[in-house]
Amino acid sequence: PAPPPGQAPLELPDTWVASFFLAHQATEAHDSARAVSLYESLLVQWPRSLHVQSQLALARYNLRDFEEAQQRFEELLAEDPYRLDGVDTYSNILYVREEKRKLSALAHSCVSTDKYRPEACCVVGNYYSLKGAHEKAVLYFRRALKLDANFLSAWTLMGHEYVELKNTAAAVDAYRRAVEIDAKDYRAWYGLGQTYEILAMPFYALFYYRKATALRPYDSRMWCAMAGCYKQLHRRAEAIQCYHRAEKNDDREGIAFTELARLYRENGEDAQAAGYYERMVAQREAHGEAVGKELSEALFFLCTHKKSTGDLDAAQTIGQRLLDLGGPEKDQVKALLRDIQSQRKAGSGGGPPV
Repeated sequence: PAPPPGQAPLELPDTWVASFFLAHQATEAHDSARAVSLYESLLVQWPRSLHVQSQLALARYNLRDFEEAQQRFEELLAEDPYRLDGVDTYSNILYVREEKRKLSALAHSCVSTDKYRPEACCVVGNYYSLKGAHEKAVLYFRRALKLDANFLSAWTLMGHEYVELKNTAAAVDAYRRAVEIDAKDYRAWYGLGQTYEILAMPFYALFYYRKATALRPYDSRMWCAMAGCYKQLHRRAEAIQCYHRAEKNDDREGIAFTELARLYRENGEDAQAAGYYERMVAQREAHGEAVGKELSEALFFLCTHKKSTGDLDAAQTIGQRLLDLGGPEKDQVKALLRDIQSQRKAGSGGGPPV
């Protein structure tokens, strides 16, 4: 990162200590791609360092490369099964990937190793959360905090559980404690935004989402959350800008494409809307999603748009696909296909013979 104005850049000696410092600095600054690169270089020099392996797994996790991060953590545990440092992050990965059996085995292993470590309590809490036992999950996160009142992960995870339990006051308190401990914890800022959104307070939610986005400007989820608030506040131009930022930052869920299409459709910009609906359909197909309400919505709009622009072949192909999907629009689709056939006949019969 560039130094502040008027300050000379920091020149570090070319030593292994400086390399460790720069890698740690990149992790703290949420520059995860750079952190991965630096820790991979360090791993070449220190192939048996459990710390380097753990930090590389953490950087992969922060990049949301869960598969690679999980593999790194599993290699780490295979080398040292009694190591509990960072195991709470590994349990977060298993939670996100819904690997209940592995998370159960990890929880048993951590408790048998040292049940008085906050990391072990967080692993058990994540296991109960995945099972839907949110009250028990809160109990274990509280145990983690009795063992270490400044254990950041426990405060944030407990906030998530209170959101699930619809206890918004307790969720806000937990998230606030997390940001007091570490103001760089974007998950807590994001959690505060979600909680205030549940409370139908979009201005407050937007404030906290901005904090999270400032910390993670390359995370599409932050931009989508901000855009959602702008939509609630009827500020379409800002919402469109945020969804464009999400789209440029690997929006894996495809939220940005769908929302941009809807916003452009509401603005009467049908060509733009059609373009984003097409991209959304292509993304869903690439992920193997062949059905769904949003997919039907996109196909119906595309069918209507192609018909209105005179591309009757494409409109008929899309209409036939919609019929195969079924759904409540089936009668409308049949009427649309009849109109397309009528236009075809009118077009073929209206011209001079060749």
